[in-house]
Amino acid sequence: MANIIALEKISLKNHPEIKEDTIQEYIFEHPEVLGLGDLSAVKREKMQPSGGRLDLLLSGEDTRYEVEIQLGATDPSHIIRTIEYWDLERKRYPQYNHCAVIVAEEITGRFMNVISLFNGNIPLIALQMSAFKTGNDISLTFTKVMDKVDHALEDEEEYEVKDRAYWEKRSTPKVLKYVDDIHTHIKELAPGYELKYNKFYIGLSNDGIIKNFVRFRPRKNYFYIAIKGEFDQEISDRLDAAELEQSYNTKWKEYEVRLNSAAEFKKNIELFDQMIKTSMDYFNVID
Repeated sequence: MANIIALEKISLKNHPEIKEDTIQEYIFEHPEVLGLGDLSAVKREKMQPSGGRLDLLLSGEDTRYEVEIQLGATDPSHIIRTIEYWDLERKRYPQYNHCAVIVAEEITGRFMNVISLFNGNIPLIALQMSAFKTGNDISLTFTKVMDKVDHALEDEEEYEVKDRAYWEKRSTPKVLKYVDDIHTHIKELAPGYELKYNKFYIGLSNDGIIKNFVRFRPRKNYFYIAIKGEFDQEISDRLDAAELEQSYNTKWKEYEVRLNSAAEFKKNIELFDQMIKTSMDYFNVID
């Protein structure tokens, strides 16, 4: 008859033999133990441009996970390092979605308070690692104490209709003038498409039919232009060469480029026209 026994929980930080690289190696060889799905190991101790080393780089179907491991409790430097490596990797490899993962023996209340300041803008998963002694061996368990927040782009709130006055308050008339200038050019490529003011972005429609082959997200001093299209390394390289801040969302298959003025758009008009025409083909927009 099987017996129920109590396992002896131990501290890895104070263990005389188990070190952080031992945990790294174990997870690298068995990434499934994290409970994040069917993952494969990509790189261990990956060098970063900043000079540091990312503990583990794991990969799912379309997402890469930047994993940092901490024996003992989380601390501010651990949090900053994890976010820094996540940011570096997403900028270098925009064709993937990226998610930061913190693994620690203790996820402190201070950690939760700090992370809450980011308001879900950084996809981050926190896993609490527990170690139990079983004879001469050690068993590890990983409990998810915080999951990443996925922001949907297309729900009822996204399509909540607003007006220009709403966006002039949320952004500024100056930034909206930049959007107007670009929109004027877009109408040369796609006549009849007018700006449609929604709660979280400004899209496009023609005779009431929404086709957001280009979307705008105005801020106070700058704005983002989002253009649908498959990831293209050449496009990304050209955006980098133009010194334009970019990201690629694999889930929604679109580029998002930050612009400070309409002049930046016009300076790179050939590149943006290529991207817009590709997006128009995707939406079957006839020019």
